[in-house]
Amino acid sequence: MARFSDKVVIVTGAASGIGEGAARRFASEGAKLVLCDKEETELKRVAASLSAADVAIQVGDVSDGKACQSLVDLALDRFGRLDILVNNAGVDHLGKLDEGDFSAFTKVIESDLYGVVQMSRAAIAALRQSKGSIVNVSSVSGLGGDWNHSFYCAAKGAVTNFTRALAMDEAKAGVRVNAVNPSLTYTKLTEGMSEQPELIAAFEARIPMGRGAEPDDIAGAIAFLVSDDARFITGVNLPVDGGLTASNGQPPLT
Repeated sequence: MARFSDKVVIVTGAASGIGEGAARRFASEGAKLVLCDKEETELKRVAASLSAADVAIQVGDVSDGKACQSLVDLALDRFGRLDILVNNAGVDHLGKLDEGDFSAFTKVIESDLYGVVQMSRAAIAALRQSKGSIVNVSSVSGLGGDWNHSFYCAAKGAVTNFTRALAMDEAKAGVRVNAVNPSLTYTKLTEGMSEQPELIAAFEARIPMGRGAEPDDIAGAIAFLVSDDARFITGVNLPVDGGLTASNGQPPLT
């Protein structure tokens, strides 16, 4: 299947995890790719592994507005158009509100929220021209709260509502804007949890399907949302969570 054979796709945070999974999914379906990440070595690894695809890369940080514009310029210079933007790059932070330096909060906001806004702002003119699509990688933490995760929840909650508002603003221009909201996903960001089997077990016990997501699970949802099959879907925050948000939070009844 080559649903994206005539499409140009930007994926941020493409050097690992969900971003890498999305890049591989789009490459497998014929897309031309522009990939960005702060991690140069890993970004080059991903690009080299997609040798059958037409791939351009840029090392950069989406918290830098100039880097966001440069990434869009790269897509237009290399391929002449832009059809799809996947805003995936982000960072995480655990801790109480008054613990540590306030810069931990600003770093999360700058990467997870400002990065999404700045990339969308840089890309929107080109996406209007192509009648394209944006998918933001939010989180179930953008739909409800988590313990010790207020910085991240603040950023992802903002991304969730930004998705809705931007979708409304751009609908008549032909640009669709949606988000995926994953729960536990086995990526580089969650590798440290593997040393806490009790924590992983607690997560998996809360998920009706009994496991966390693989990056391919999220990539499939992203590909659906930007495909023609989703042509009448915009402003949606889609939980990709194994049924987690279907629960009211109560324990199983016997």
